[in-house]
Parts: sequence; C-alpha cells; structure tokens
Amino acid sequence: MYRSKIIGSGFYVPPKVVTNDDLGKLMETSDEWIYKRTGIKERHFIERDGIGSSDLAYEASKKAIADAGLTVDDIDFIVFATLSPDFSFPGSGVLLQHKLGGKKFIGAVDIRTQCTGFIYAISIADNFIKTGQYKNILVVGAEVHSTGMNFSKAGRDVSVLFGDGAGAVVLSRSNGDNGILSTHLYSQGEHYDKLWVESPASRNNPRITKKDIDEGRIYPIMDGQFVFKHAVKRMKEVVLETLEKNNLKIEDVSLIVPHQANLRINQMVARQLKIPDNKMFNNIDKYGNTTAATIPIALTEALQQGLIHDGDLVIMVSFGSGFTWGAVTIRW
Repeated sequence: MYRSKIIGSGFYVPPKVVTNDDLGKLMETSDEWIYKRTGIKERHFIERDGIGSSDLAYEASKKAIADAGLTVDDIDFIVFATLSPDFSFPGSGVLLQHKLGGKKFIGAVDIRTQCTGFIYAISIADNFIKTGQYKNILVVGAEVHSTGMNFSKAGRDVSVLFGDGAGAVVLSRSNGDNGILSTHLYSQGEHYDKLWVESPASRNNPRITKKDIDEGRIYPIMDGQFVFKHAVKRMKEVVLETLEKNNLKIEDVSLIVPHQANLRINQMVARQLKIPDNKMFNNIDKYGNTTAATIPIALTEALQQGLIHDGDLVIMVSFGSGFTWGAVTIRW
C-alpha cells in the first residue's frame, strides 16, 4: 500500500477587502465588538455578481499545481469541498475540471461536510492514493459566502464571521515514510440545527417561499455558545486521538493547522492541549471563516512563512456544521 503526501499548495482570495468598520456601515456593529468575540479584523468578498466557488478554486488550483511542479494533465482526480457550490447541481467539481482544461477527462466529486469539508476531502483522496487507483489528486476547498449573508442587526452574529476564498493542495503517491499518517472523521447529526440554513430545502414544496425569505430562513443561523463549547471539546479529543493512534505525544507536534472559525475557539483548544500559541497557526484576522477553504489557505501561508519543514509533524483539525469534525496527521 502506498502513502500519500502533499507536494504542492496554493490559495486565492478576491482582491476586495471588507473591514470590520465597513460592516459597521451596513449594520449595528463595530471593529471592537467583532474583534473581541472572533479575532477577525477583515475578510475578502467577491467583487461582483457572477463569480462562483469554482472560479476561486480555479485560481487556487493553478497555484497548487504549479507549486507541485506538475501540469493539469498530471492530475488524475478532483475532490472539491464546499458548502456554497456555484449551482444546486451540478457540483462545482466538474466546473473546476472544465475550467482547468487539460488533455484528459478526469473524475470529480463534491464534498458537503461544511467546515470539515477539507479534512473529509483529504481523507477520501488519501484512500484513493493508498489503494493505487490514482497518483495525483487535486484537493480543493472553496467558498463564496458574501452573497448569502444577512447584513442586518438580525444576522450580524453570523455575517461578521465569514469571508470568500479558496485553497488547494496536490496529494501525490509516495513510497517514503513521510506523508499522511492517519485521518479521523466523525459526525453528530442530532445537532444539525445548531448551525444551519433552513431554506431552500428539498423536503419542502415549494422548496422556498416568500415567507422563508421574509423571515430570514435563507440565511445561516447559529447557536454560538453551543457551537463554541462542542468545537473546543471535539477538536481537542480528535487531536489526542490521532496522537495516540500514531504513538506520539503533543510535544512531538511541530504545528497544528486548525479550522479558522473563531480565534477564541483555537486559543481555548491550544490552552487545553497545553501547547504554546506559536504551535497553533491562525490567520482568521485577515480572512474570516472561509469554511472548507480555511485549512488549505492556512496551510499554504504556514508553508510560505517557513513554519513547516521536512520531518515536521503537522496536524490539521476542524469542527463545523453537522456537527462534523476530524483531523489529519502528516509527517512532512
């Protein structure tokens, strides 16, 4: 059985920067209020209508493929994680395949596990490579949140959190000892409505009504304190689990790259794991929560900043809507 390793990464965010003060002009909020609760200072939004998640993914994917020293013709499969696909159907994975072009038709699959989407996507790609089915897989997380937020006082607790962006990695076959050591995936569906968008929904006929729009059911809602508590608990648990699985200790970890949902969550997890702040990579202050894109964006920035070296032990960990959570442990 082969081992898989990340050989290239890249990210892209739209050039339009939206600060907390900018949001304060749209609704009753302030830079102080947002930063104190979330650690966010700014985020990026698409500049105009007509830009979808696959467009952001295309830009990130080109960078990741180039960073891997490959061409699009070397990619054998695409795993695309998003909660904000360009359309209800088809999925954004096939749109990305089309935009990348190349000389061959390859498979593409969409992953809909929201904030944990990239972790699930990596796990799926890892198993495809381990079994020998594919050699090089493009794994992408991309989101356009800005077109689906409620920028009013009623929606401010959620809308201040999110930004648009995309990150991508190339996962490749390796015969060496370095690479992905293990992946761990979980869900707890009983809490599905603690962080969700109720409408449109296929269980309703019609799927969306004027009443849904007027009453705000088309916007995400969240029980913030409930989500915070569970996120801290589950992220800590799964980090400890992956360490035990691989006969490692927390002292062996070089860097944890967590999902960027809320800086306060990541700080609490770091304290409970008893690791210094410099071992928990955070960049939410610049991008907000880009959901499935947060981890590949953060991973790319950590690499660019020289924080990850050959032989380092790196853990990616996430928690989100569903509830879902998981971790990936890598020997770089």
